[in-house]
Amino acid sequence: MNSVTQSAPTEPASSIDSRANARSLAPVFVLGCGRSGTTLLYHMLLSAGNFAVYRVESNAINLLEPRFGDLSVARNKRRLLQAWYDSRLFTLSGLDKEEIAAKVMSECRNGGDFLRIIMSEMARKQGVERWADTTPEHLLHLHRIKETIPEALVIHIIRDGRDVALSTDKQGYIRRLPWDRKSSKMVAGLYWEWMVNKGRRDGRDLGDDYTEVHFEELVGQPRETLARLGQFIGQNLDYDQILKAGIGSVSAPNTSFAGDSKENFNPTGRWRNAYSTEELAMFEGLVGRTLEENDYELATKDQDARNRPDLQRMRAMYRRYFDAKLYLKAKTPLGQLLVTRDLSWI
Repeated sequence: MNSVTQSAPTEPASSIDSRANARSLAPVFVLGCGRSGTTLLYHMLLSAGNFAVYRVESNAINLLEPRFGDLSVARNKRRLLQAWYDSRLFTLSGLDKEEIAAKVMSECRNGGDFLRIIMSEMARKQGVERWADTTPEHLLHLHRIKETIPEALVIHIIRDGRDVALSTDKQGYIRRLPWDRKSSKMVAGLYWEWMVNKGRRDGRDLGDDYTEVHFEELVGQPRETLARLGQFIGQNLDYDQILKAGIGSVSAPNTSFAGDSKENFNPTGRWRNAYSTEELAMFEGLVGRTLEENDYELATKDQDARNRPDLQRMRAMYRRYFDAKLYLKAKTPLGQLLVTRDLSWI
């Protein structure tokens, strides 16, 4: 008896070319927990060319949309535009008020539309074909980004949480709860863990439009790492061209540590000389599992800290706190008050 093996239908070359071309023009979101290298990678993309240069975090999904509500309502769009005009977000865009207002009023229905409109207009004015965003907290809104900008590609950059916590703590971004008397580096580490885990969990839902990269790979093996990311975004990321253009932190380190310069800049492994033995044991007791899941080797081999009831309670408490704060900002009227406070620095 003869058997016939049927091969799967071959996708037409024109269809493959069309998808590749669409990917090479798609917007790219460079996201990660703050102080993880998002700015460096974003500036590398800008230096590679064909991206609109906009050296500021847009905050469109995490702050602007929650603050001004339903953007299919004309009154809300006008309020958004006025606040945007009064901020450096508009000043750095180089856009014309009347032109952008006409587009927003006629086309904008949500925060993703707003971001697409302003960034596409900047790209048009600058004579380039695509744009990127690097608002770190957009990592917490991946589903909303894909809902409103379906073609978006997401790069999640992950850095050793022990280094992130040091830098975050110096900046004072994450504050302890009033009754917490442990080192503030601990809550910074818990925030890193919470963001990384949420980003990875939500990112899996994005399929091939999501990828991860380690900061240590980016600074240690830039050519190889950029070559892989270039395949993901459908664009050649020539490291020599990037160094030649040298936009922003490609030429000048974006660091929270005094004394850093381009010549002596070594941002990996600072934690080795920055934690006491007790602090490191506590830190790895709190977030050690997540460090290991992201291929970071622990310095403390004693596993007892992971089972300390006080650290387990602390981890659970802050996770609930971060979840609740995100929900309030994104889903409730009270969130408008929280977001308004966050917008004050823009």
